[in-house]
Amino acid sequence: MTEDKSFRVLDTGVLEGRLNIAIGQAIIEARQAGRVPDTLRFLRFPPTALVGRHQALGQEIDLDYCRQNGIGVVRRITGGGAIFMEPGLLGWELALDRKTLGVSALPELTREICEAAAEGISRLGVAARYRPRNDIEVDGRKISGTGGFFDGDILFYQGTVLVDMDPQVMVSALRVPQAKLAKRELDSAAQRVVTLRELLGVETPELPVIQNALTAAFAQRFALQAARGDLSAAELEEAQRLCREEIGTEEFVSEIDEPPAARGDLAGLCVCPGGTIQVYLRLEGPAQNRVRAALITGDFFVTPPRLVYDLESRLRGAYLDDLRRLVREFFEQANVEVLSVSPDDFIAAFEDALAN
Repeated sequence: MTEDKSFRVLDTGVLEGRLNIAIGQAIIEARQAGRVPDTLRFLRFPPTALVGRHQALGQEIDLDYCRQNGIGVVRRITGGGAIFMEPGLLGWELALDRKTLGVSALPELTREICEAAAEGISRLGVAARYRPRNDIEVDGRKISGTGGFFDGDILFYQGTVLVDMDPQVMVSALRVPQAKLAKRELDSAAQRVVTLRELLGVETPELPVIQNALTAAFAQRFALQAARGDLSAAELEEAQRLCREEIGTEEFVSEIDEPPAARGDLAGLCVCPGGTIQVYLRLEGPAQNRVRAALITGDFFVTPPRLVYDLESRLRGAYLDDLRRLVREFFEQANVEVLSVSPDDFIAAFEDALAN
């Protein structure tokens, strides 16, 4: 535990989506430098579709629908699946030092945080429960999705509370894979989610009440004292720079778009309890037996997130016969923490590509 047993609580209101994501990165950097304390931020978005850090944009979001209906398109800095946000949905994010947490393993921390969030939501009058890998449910329907990663010694962890929204807009903005729905025996993504408004009707609490319930639950779980604060001028300035130069750029948002499966590349898939991994291999050499380029996409969580790009780089020029060994060696040598998938799941995706 740190000597200072308090954490800063921020409410930045409704902000444009790309700036919202950039603020999260700025908070991470400020916390790493010791310029700000551990932080809980509440945030909201105008209508926005957010794709996961490793997902293919065009596969996950209906870009035409979003363009025609004024819905923002953003790439998160966290992994996981695509989500839809609007002002009636509350976002929360934690930036906490390892020393504050006591536990350093990401799967254990995910359980701790999700159980705390479920306790906070339950204080509002519903029976919320943590469902591994990273969802919070009421009667089997999702009321909160979560996910995060370690950046050095700082855990950055995000979540939502579905307070009130039109599920049909969400369904139209996102391309929810039928396989994900079939796994839960659902006809549409709208059946998978539930809002506080649907559960509580006119008794749905106002946003400050929801925020207070979550704040109290996190404070109790990690033995901290909550202190209301403000985003610093330096954090906002850094977020604006990140938005202009990186996170807010079209290059970042479109970094992974439509995978090149239609161009004769090898494509492989691993669907596991912790998510979906899709891999694409472009080949070279007279016998087409070496990797010219590798692309890995999906709704998985790994930490640090750049691990995926390091693995793609490691496989360039590799002979196909060596892929399994190289992937295994990469994970053995790298300092990797996995929340939702294992090294064997990545290997299974590559084996599926080689079998096609």
